[in-house]
Amino acid sequence: MKLLRKARFTEFGQQYRFDEILLKRHAGKAFQQIVPTFDYSKIFHEWWYRALDGKPDVCWPGVIKFFALSSGTSEAASKFIPITKELIRANTLTSIRQLISLATYTNVPKSSVGKGWLMLGGSTHLQKSATYYAGDLSGIQAKNIPFWFQGMYKPGRKIAKNTDWSKKLEEIVEKAPQWDIAFLVGVPAWVQLCMEKVIERYNLKNIHEIWPNLAFYVHGGVALEPYKKGFNKLLGKPITYIETYLASEGFLAYQNRQDAKGMRLALNNNIFFEFVPFDYKNFDSEGNMVANPETLMIHEVEQNKNYAILISTNAGTWRYLIGDTIKFVDIEKNEIIITGRTKHFLSLVGEHLSVDNMNKAIKMVSEELNISIGEFTVAGVPYGSFFAHHWFIATDDKVNSENLKILIDEKLKEINDDYEVERKHALKEIFVDVLSEKIFMNFMRAKGKVGGQHKFPRVLKGKMLEDWQKFLKGETV
Repeated sequence: MKLLRKARFTEFGQQYRFDEILLKRHAGKAFQQIVPTFDYSKIFHEWWYRALDGKPDVCWPGVIKFFALSSGTSEAASKFIPITKELIRANTLTSIRQLISLATYTNVPKSSVGKGWLMLGGSTHLQKSATYYAGDLSGIQAKNIPFWFQGMYKPGRKIAKNTDWSKKLEEIVEKAPQWDIAFLVGVPAWVQLCMEKVIERYNLKNIHEIWPNLAFYVHGGVALEPYKKGFNKLLGKPITYIETYLASEGFLAYQNRQDAKGMRLALNNNIFFEFVPFDYKNFDSEGNMVANPETLMIHEVEQNKNYAILISTNAGTWRYLIGDTIKFVDIEKNEIIITGRTKHFLSLVGEHLSVDNMNKAIKMVSEELNISIGEFTVAGVPYGSFFAHHWFIATDDKVNSENLKILIDEKLKEINDDYEVERKHALKEIFVDVLSEKIFMNFMRAKGKVGGQHKFPRVLKGKMLEDWQKFLKGETV
């Protein structure tokens, strides 16, 4: 209701009769009936492109001055996601809520909360156009950090401005002894790389020799489990892992209890959530949402079912498919886990393999073989007149690829009944290539996806798969 009231005089609000919706007894249901659903392509080409040209009051009051550049993990071209001062304020408020929740954590040194936060995000140096600034959301947020947080924020404005990730990393390593870091924030692969470089540079046994107060790692976007083994090798003592769900479109959820299975949705803070059952009635085989999907509100969802999320926010994002799939693990506490992406489910023949399934299998395999698997990705490929899955596993530990293949296959059969059935029928083979972690990092560099916000896709399809295959052959991408 708050969002509708604020946006009712915008072009979008006028076209979709926000005034009329506000007068209805069940405004939520009326909103769902009158306003269509959007994916990025549809909302950009129908609405946001005008805001990008500097037109005011398109989907949200005023001129949009910031746009987050986001390519997700699948699309090659950058998306321009509108960022308003109201959204930045809402993100900050959710961050404060999460910070306050740390008071309930046990066995955590309370003194650490006021120490340094090393945030490995995008550059705060933003691209300037005639009407807007564009860049990574983490860069836009860092440029707008509240005054009371500036003393704790590392690497500081000067280093954060650097657009060259390698140079930024060198400067962070150089300054590391001067900082008292308690919190690390960023995507696991890049945070791990940073810690390894600090340890190597100062000839340390572990990261706690230089940052004794390091107590928290705040992560999000990808499952941490595949990285934990590698992380633990770099630590001198256990730390607390805190999961967040901060997308370019908003801060959607955060872990607010120690050892919670999931993250609490950030309800009542300028995001209206809807949930689309992730099934063949609502999505096609490519992961595209149908025109009029079944949509549920928060009081209508069920536990342990996969849903795609639609969000409406104070940045003029309306009934927008964010592209992630989630599952409620605790209905009472509104706690969710991310299970994958709508386009990152692998279902060539009905195996319905989710990223969550893959993460679990990789965790089980790495524990059984006592190896660290830092990255992995999988592609569906033709095999004769049938199909196969081709896995690419990053580990610097010694492992037999045939053993790895057998174990991954076994674990997936245990986890996923559909997969087990299809392995007897149309899914005829599994291939596993073992690569070094550097190859994955170098591919991301070649794609210009370097730094704190960029994640390696768990499922490769289309152009990304073609580029990966070319890269492995030594061709330029």
